[in-house]
Amino acid sequence: MQLYSTQHQSPDVSLEEAIFRGLPPDNGLYMPTSIPKLPRTFWDTIENLTLQEIAFEIAHALIGDDVPADDLKELVNKAIDFPAPLVAIEDDTYCLELFHGPSMAFKDFGARFMAALMSYFLQKSAQQIHILVATSGDTGGAVAQGFYQTPNIDVTILYPSGKVSDIQEKQLTTLGENVSALEVEGTFDDCQKLVKQAFLDKELTAQFSLASANSINIARLIPQAFYYVNAYAQLKKKGLANEIVISVPSGNFGNLSAGIMAWRMGMPVKQFIAATNVNKVVPEYLQSGIYQPISPSLSTISNAMDVGNPSNFPRMQALFDNDLEQMQKMLTGYFYTDTETRTAMRVVYERTGYVMCPHTAVAYLGLKDYTQTLENPVTGVFLSTAHYAKFLDVVEEVIGEQAIPERLSALLDKEKQATKISTDYEEFKQTIIAAFSKA
Repeated sequence: MQLYSTQHQSPDVSLEEAIFRGLPPDNGLYMPTSIPKLPRTFWDTIENLTLQEIAFEIAHALIGDDVPADDLKELVNKAIDFPAPLVAIEDDTYCLELFHGPSMAFKDFGARFMAALMSYFLQKSAQQIHILVATSGDTGGAVAQGFYQTPNIDVTILYPSGKVSDIQEKQLTTLGENVSALEVEGTFDDCQKLVKQAFLDKELTAQFSLASANSINIARLIPQAFYYVNAYAQLKKKGLANEIVISVPSGNFGNLSAGIMAWRMGMPVKQFIAATNVNKVVPEYLQSGIYQPISPSLSTISNAMDVGNPSNFPRMQALFDNDLEQMQKMLTGYFYTDTETRTAMRVVYERTGYVMCPHTAVAYLGLKDYTQTLENPVTGVFLSTAHYAKFLDVVEEVIGEQAIPERLSALLDKEKQATKISTDYEEFKQTIIAAFSKA
């Protein structure tokens, strides 16, 4: 597998180099030099395949000989050992539940696959890798769980102080061992900026081997395509595989980029919906053709989408050959206020009994607004990216007391361990140098 930088100012690299480097030297993002279409026979019989079988076929098509087929199959089966069920909510409306992994968020797919892939490559050497990751909520917990106690890998997670839920914070600050947390007095964009600056710091990268576990890392993007194709397989088994519309709650836009990649590989989709909160950079771009980041990002109850400058936007452009008109044909953007989000959570619960987290509600709203513009019926899918209990304060405020899964409730009594820092890069740099030197 060869990968290029979206800035086109760095040499092409192998998969191994791309996942450990994270960012190309020119500050672009790594993308496959080619995205293969899966054969017609795959799509014709896909309803007979398991999620793990689908995941292997997608990974093998993209990765090629970088990982031998037998090793890749074992890696996939180990990483993706939980389901992604499609649940009927209303007529022609299905929720793709992506919260059945260890951290109860969709990012378990990317984090566990990436950890397994990194571990596979690290078996060939005794190299020590230091992972830096910024989180607006769920990435941190998934990365912490995915890399916990992984040999030769230390993880440092940056999160914005006061802008993640209690359970999210406990997931990324209570494991210890090879996982540590930095509580940044700023926004998610500040956290992301610090991480990106570290990867471009020649003094730092000369001293330590740094890697990223954010969605900027291509190893996070590949496995997110798995569940889109698996959703199509589930619909095909139900006889509902025509005219599919998929609504994706979006912040950094890695999730939606993976869906587009699945489409590029041959998955039939009528339309993707880019559903956001009031950090509406991409929906406005799709309307006006002008990309205008928001700084600082705005705080909302759907905090994982509080991103004012989505880092995966260049990937989205690359997937559409930097053609705005092509992107506008396949993508429709909507954004919603907290009031609209709360109303959707309450209405769906009262009507169906289904409990949605705020991010899921945003995706639901996007799907409904789009399908109302159509004359003919479609099969609608909206993604649920996290279990509602991770946003319990908001959920209970809107629809009343709800049960908490034991694996999450057990976290609440654990002691938080995090170092508080400012948004100053030099302070951050000296903090991680001190930590890495002890590792």
